[in-house]
Amino acid sequence: MTQITLPHNHGESADELFSLLPAPQEFQTSAELFGLLSDESRLRIFGILCHYEECVINLSSLVGMSSPAVSHHLRPRRLIVSHRSGKEVYYKAADTPQVHTLHSCLERLISLSDSTEHQTEVSNDTETR
Repeated sequence: MTQITLPHNHGESADELFSLLPAPQEFQTSAELFGLLSDESRLRIFGILCHYEECVINLSSLVGMSSPAVSHHLRPRRLIVSHRSGKEVYYKAADTPQVHTLHSCLERLISLSDSTEHQTEVSNDTETR
């Protein structure tokens, strides 16, 4: 086994630090998942589909976008599944551990941004008094 040395020795074992890191391909997979959700509209659609199964027409109405634009956001299919019923295609979030984790993270981030906005409003109110 090759011994890893770091440019600065701060007393930690570089081998131990590297053994705690996930493999580079795991970071790549995570980056791809975050990339799929790196657009506000796609995040909104994903959030809806985590709770409801919907067709493109209803999704476009819910997010205020054209049906072709919504369809474009539904193309990356790793997180979304669909099924056809007659002429309609219905979409929902996939039932996978990755989707459940991303959904939990999204809801937590939204709750954090709500509390941050509330704190900013409160501090702005007290500054104007």
